Amino acid sequence: MKKKNAVSSRNGLIQRMLLTPYSVWALLFIVVPLFFIAFYAFTDSQMHFTLDNMRKVFTYRISDEQTVPYYVMVFGKSFKLAVISTLICLLLGYPFAYRIAHASAKVQSILITVIMIPMWMNFLIRTYAWMVILQDKGILNSGLALLGLGPIHVIGTETAVIIGMVYDYLPYMILPIYSVMAKMDYKLLEAAKDLGCNSFGVLRRVIWPLSLPGVISGVNMVLIPSVSTFYISQKLGGKMKLIGDEIEEKYANFDFNGAAAIAFIMMVLLLVVMALLQHRATKRSVA
Repeated sequence: MKKKNAVSSRNGLIQRMLLTPYSVWALLFIVVPLFFIAFYAFTDSQMHFTLDNMRKVFTYRISDEQTVPYYVMVFGKSFKLAVISTLICLLLGYPFAYRIAHASAKVQSILITVIMIPMWMNFLIRTYAWMVILQDKGILNSGLALLGLGPIHVIGTETAVIIGMVYDYLPYMILPIYSVMAKMDYKLLEAAKDLGCNSFGVLRRVIWPLSLPGVISGVNMVLIPSVSTFYISQKLGGKMKLIGDEIEEKYANFDFNGAAAIAFIMMVLLLVVMALLQHRATKRSVA
């Protein structure tokens, strides 16, 4: 018994030692930055506690007589575009992940490589490529002209920003869903069919619930960078400003307190969304 306890204690010590580098990394690059964001969000330039930074986020004065909830509108637009992009990524990525999971090992390797190839290129280059495609005299309108169709204006619109987000973040939706589907016991699908489920019933009652952890992970991995993006909106959205653009602008102007306040509120909102999604997934799996 003593020997067993000694072995267990030694294994526990080894595990803690192996986890130490990750714990230090998490402390330095996750906990400490979050602390500084919260600190700057609730202090002024003299390091005194204040709530003015938060008030400015919810009321933006444009003149002595008039105020508008400017940042609230920016938050709304950012979340709207992020949600639309996430839903499109889910609609495109889910069947693609299902197709990969059902393919042979060789075909899976090929399809995953196809998904990963764009990610090997620099993020800025990929965004510039879409600028060339979507601009008024770009590849898209040149192709439409050859077909005898009129040109369309896409660059500088919300549609262009959504296209850029979907293109850049689609792999982050596909891969988590595929990783869950690849481990799925497909005997359950056969059992469901034997019990009278049609194809849609198998998808709704078996595949979707089992793949929900991958869906939640993919939604988080697409929604979070979509909300906070700034380069895509700058290059494809023209003068459009999302919340990431506002944070970058304040940081560039050395308004660290204002930038931290916006980032803090965005972080809280994202944590609430993630918690609701996780609660929904947990409730569904228990049911």
